[in-house]
Parts: sequence; C-alpha cells; structure tokens
Amino acid sequence: MGYTPVLKRRMGPFANFAISFSVISVLSGCLTLYGFGLVTGGPAVMMWGWLVVGIMVMFVGAGLAEVTSAYPTSGALYFMADRLGGKRWGWYTGWLNLLGLLGAIAGIDYGCALFAGAFAGLQWGFEPTPGSLMVIYVCVLALHATLNLFGVRLVSILNTVSVWWHLAGVALIVGVLWLVPAHHQSPAFVFTTFVNGTGWNSTLYVALIGLLLAQYTFSGYDASAHLSEETTGAQVNAARGIVRAIRWSWVAGFFLLAGLTFAIQDYAGVQNTPTGVPPAQIFLDALGVSGAKALLLVVIVAQLFCGNAEVAATSRMVFAFSRDGALPGSAWWRHVSPRTGTPTRAVLLSVAVAAVLALPSLYSSAAYAAVTSINIIGITPAYAIPIYLRLRHRRTFRPGPWNLGRWGVPVGRVAVLWVAFVTILFCLPQTHPISLAAFNYAPVALFLVLALATVWWAVAGRRTYRLPEPGPNPDGDTPTQHTPHRATK
Repeated sequence: MGYTPVLKRRMGPFANFAISFSVISVLSGCLTLYGFGLVTGGPAVMMWGWLVVGIMVMFVGAGLAEVTSAYPTSGALYFMADRLGGKRWGWYTGWLNLLGLLGAIAGIDYGCALFAGAFAGLQWGFEPTPGSLMVIYVCVLALHATLNLFGVRLVSILNTVSVWWHLAGVALIVGVLWLVPAHHQSPAFVFTTFVNGTGWNSTLYVALIGLLLAQYTFSGYDASAHLSEETTGAQVNAARGIVRAIRWSWVAGFFLLAGLTFAIQDYAGVQNTPTGVPPAQIFLDALGVSGAKALLLVVIVAQLFCGNAEVAATSRMVFAFSRDGALPGSAWWRHVSPRTGTPTRAVLLSVAVAAVLALPSLYSSAAYAAVTSINIIGITPAYAIPIYLRLRHRRTFRPGPWNLGRWGVPVGRVAVLWVAFVTILFCLPQTHPISLAAFNYAPVALFLVLALATVWWAVAGRRTYRLPEPGPNPDGDTPTQHTPHRATK
C-alpha cells in the first residue's frame, strides 16, 4: 500500500470479527432506539424492518468487504476511494466517514449513559436529568479513552470477551423474558401492530422513518477495515470480519427484538416510562425490580464493550487521515506511542469531539435521535462510495483474495441504491409539527462537515493531503489499479 508499518499487528481473525460485532452491538443499537421504534411504526416496523434492513446491509457489507480485501489499510474507506477515484473522492469520503464514526461514539456512549441512569434510578432513586446524564456520558467517554490508551492487545482481548458477552446476554434476556412473565403478547401483536406517534399522517412515511432503529444498529462494521493494519492476514480476515459481524448481528438482533416485544405488559406504560428507557420498563414489568436491575447491568456492560470498540475504530481513522495530511494539525494527531503502538492523540481527539456532538441533548429531547441520524448519513454514504467506484472501474479493478466473483457487480449496484435511499430518508424530519426542540439536526451536521471539508480543501487540503506511491506487490508486480489514470492507461 506504500506505508511504513507503525501499528502493531496483534489481532487474529476472530478478534477482527469481534471488533465489528462489538461495534454493531445489538444490545446497544436495538435497545437504545427501542423507544424510538415504539412510536415510529411500532412492533410491525421493528420486526419486519429488522429483517429487510439486515438483508440490504448484507449487500453493502459484502460489497465493502470485497474492496477491503484489495485495500486493507487503517484509512479504509477514504483510501479505497482515493485509489479508485482520485484525491477528491478520497477527501470527501474521509470526512463523511469521520463524521459517521464520531456520531457513532456519541450515540453509543450516550445510550449507555441513559441505561446507567435508569439503573441508578432503580438502585438508588436517582432521577436522570439532561445535566446528570451528560456527566455520566463524559465519564463513559473517559473510561473508553483510558482503555484505548493501553494498546491494541487489550482492545483485542476486550472485543473477544464482548462477543461472548453479547451472545450470552441476548440468550439470557430472551430466555428470561420468555420463561418468567405469566403474560406474553400474541404473534399477531408482535408482527402486525402498527403504531404512529410521530404526528405525521402518512403510514408509509412513518414506516420508513422507523427503519432508523435497524439501520443505525447495522453500522460500524467498517471497524474491521480500520483495524486491518493490526490484523494478521488482513486481505482475507478483515473482509470476512465485516460479513460475519453483520450475519451474526442480524440473527441475534431479531431474537432480541422479538423477546422484548413479546414481553411487553403495558404498551403505553413502556412508552411513557419514568425510567426514561423503555426496555428497562419492560424488564421491570415482566421481572420485578431485582430482575430488571440484573438485565440492565448485562446491557450496560455490553454497551461499554461497544463504545470501547468504536473509539478504537475511530481513532485509527483519525490516525490514518492525519497520516495522509487531511486534518488540521495532522502532524500532531498522527503520533503513535512507541511503547504501546497506539495512536494516543487520535484517541483523545475522538472522544473530545464525541463529547461536543452530544451537547444539544442538554436542551433538546430529540438530540439523541439526531445523533444517530448523523451516524447514518455520515458513515453509510462513505460505505457506498468505494463500492460505486469499484463498479465504475470494474474492468480495471483487481480484487483481493476475498471477492464476490461475477456477483460483485450486481451486489454492488444493490448496495449503492440502498445507501442512496437511506441517506435521503434520514435527512427528513422525524416528528410533526417541526419545532426547535424536535428538529432533526443531522442534515445540518452533514452540511457543516461538507462545508468544512470544502473550505479546508481550498485552504490547505489540496497541498497537504497526499497518499503514498504504492509499492511492489509480493510477486514483484507494481499495482496498476491504484489510480484511474494508471488503470485507464
């Protein structure tokens, strides 16, 4: 790829899969947006939307995995876009990817703060307020920054534990909610009940907005690509990590959503829960206080694993983007600790910006949904750009050892169309009437980041942003697909 290796290659194939599985984290995404799903379509949209979105995300993941196999670097998406399409493609892809990753940290860790507040309320009578939740959120960010400063070996161990914690946690929650409550909802309720609490009159519009729960959960699997410079056999293992993480998350998430929805005792009570966290009310109604606290602890630990993995992935993106001179102060942010082999300053920058992104939650009840939308409209287009460029240069694209063969083009087309659809969808208002408190800030954040990227490109980027010249392949051949100019020639 042209880089001098500075990161330590200590992750095996399971650890690489584990980081994407941990970032997707059905115990984080599904549960933190469960209350959103209750009013944007209800059980029917949550269940069927999960199945449909999971299939479509598999197309995106497979297309991205194929390009990852050809370009296994920490820069991941923007590096692929640059090599396939040129500097401008790489530049904007990198900024979109960075926006999405930072939004993911904010969404995951703020969700963890919500659940921690609900647990504290049951345990000590704590009453969550926007200010107190922000304090918990900052503490969670500080914990994740600290863990990531110790190096990739600790991150790898934690992610391995995270996989088994998530799988066992889902099995425990579903099993307990099935065995303990005397009353369960009917299959007709779980799979056909439609609820509209958004204020919009269009059933179709509300159902589409409700897809946010599944689409938000199915994000972050590019973590396997961002950690590829620290993974052995990255051309195969990073690609496999992406696809396997999506597949297992799809299965686990379906059973988790079904288990929760079957166990609802009082729909209105869950929506208006004093805990502020609808799944906590489901646990409380079905199991009592002690059972609810136990399951909340299972979820909170899973969310801590998830946020820690996301900080690791984001810091590698910051490191790589700085290594190529794309960020203001790149020389500072690309520093790697010689002791741990970790981009420590990139870790600190990642959590600091994530803290700023969550500040609107101090005055807006819709801020959390907006942060999750920021994640989607930032990171999802960044997934599609390398796939689109792979289609555009399909005659000269040279795939890596993990590839889709003749299915690469049709899979890529479906992936690009789906990404274009959801990107537009989640820029739309989610509640009616539209007000300052319920405004969807995601399009504003997208506009500001693209504007910043454009201004910084004009001021310095066109001079400072540069990828290295590719070196020889192991077989002695110089790659010819790295730039459109060379590929055409």
